[in-house]
Formats: sequence, C-alpha cells, structure tokens
Amino acid sequence: MSEKIKILVVEDEMVIAANISLQLTSLGYEVTGIVPRGEEALMHVKDNPPDIILLDINLKGDLDGIETALEMQKMQNIPLIYLTANIDDAHFNRAKDTHPYGFISKPFKKLDLQRAIELTISQINSKNTEKTNGTPQKDETFILSDCIFVKHLNSMVKVNIEDILYIEAERNYCRIFSNSKEYLVVMTLKEMDKRLPSKHFLRVHRSYIVNISQVKEVAIGHLVIGRKAIPVSKSLKEELLKRLQTI
Repeated sequence: MSEKIKILVVEDEMVIAANISLQLTSLGYEVTGIVPRGEEALMHVKDNPPDIILLDINLKGDLDGIETALEMQKMQNIPLIYLTANIDDAHFNRAKDTHPYGFISKPFKKLDLQRAIELTISQINSKNTEKTNGTPQKDETFILSDCIFVKHLNSMVKVNIEDILYIEAERNYCRIFSNSKEYLVVMTLKEMDKRLPSKHFLRVHRSYIVNISQVKEVAIGHLVIGRKAIPVSKSLKEELLKRLQTI
C-alpha cells in the first residue's frame, strides 16, 4: 500500500484548521498536526517533518507565517502553501521570497484545497525525478485503447475510457473528470488530444476535450455532459454533430 502524503496545518483559527484537517483526511492525506503558532510549527517540523505545510500568513504570536517559513527553511526545505484571507503587495513580495508552491485565498472550497495540493505534489515529483535522473520528468500517464493509467498520489490508477466525461485544460496540466473522481495529469491538453483515441474523444474548445458518448445535449454555443455546460467553438461544432451521428 502506498504511503500517504503527510501535511502539517499551521493555522491560528482553530475552527478553520479543524475543517481543513477533515477535508485533507477525506482526500486521502495524513494530517501530522494542527498548530496555531509559528514557534510550535518549528518544533513540530524538527521532530516530525511533513511532506507539505499549509501555512497561514497572518499568524498571531512572535512570528507571522512568512517569518515562520524563513526560519523553517534554515532547517529544511519543505514545500509550503500559504493560506490567506487577503494579501497586499508588501506581504506578497515577502512571501514570494520564500518560494511557496501556491496560495489559497480564504474562504476557500474543498476543490481549491485539492487542486493546490495536487499541483504541489506534481511539482515535488517533477523535482525529485530531475534530481535523481538529471533529466526532466517523463510523463507517467499511459493511454491505451480502452483505459488511461494516471498517477494519483503515489500510485497509478486505471480510468476506463467509458467512465471519462471530459478533460479540462489547467495551464500546463489537464484535469480528467470521470463519473466518480477527478485526476490531475502533468500533460498539456494539446498533447492529451494527440494521444487519446479519436474514436471516443473530440476537442471541442481550446480548453476542453469531451467523450462523445457522454454528450447529452448540444445547444447553440455549448454542449452538456452531466450537469456541466461546456463551450463549443464554432469551427468544431459541425465536426461534433457529424461524430454524434456515428455513435
């Protein structure tokens, strides 16, 4: 069984911290602790270093979140994601010097938390591979005729083609939406489009590829899959209609 990603939550509003902990646990991560002060975070990291730290910028006490991060980095370089209700230019520039893996603005949704952590894990894996091999990370997504194997946390997960609803671009990543889960893939949508079996999929917009068999409705400027309305480029609508006739 693969080892869970360990996450430390450093947040002085305990209701928020407890909620974050519950969400992380439900997403399959291990919460190593919840601490409200920077000084306590430093002690925790020394005795029980996590894989990732969620760190509130506006901590009460002698050290704010940014000062805490600077002190931590003198001991070891643990990937961190800042939590913040608001951040001005001065705080942002200070925070930037600690090279965080991301910022999450409060209040946030579970999906915001999930995406920030998944992107961080992808970056960690990429850097670890470069250190080990001296070469950029190779794509670990395997696309077969009837399924896709994607990396999720520390294991490869099989996603059947028939279960995929659509795929959405997210900068240099793709997010695969299936009937039951979402998966973040280190691959551009353009590359994904090249590798997917064209029998099942069609790129209908610069940001979306859809599983044609999952299309339930086609309107003037969009289509519907499940409860999701997906935009359709004018130049691709005719091709979509042709493909739907062949299902």
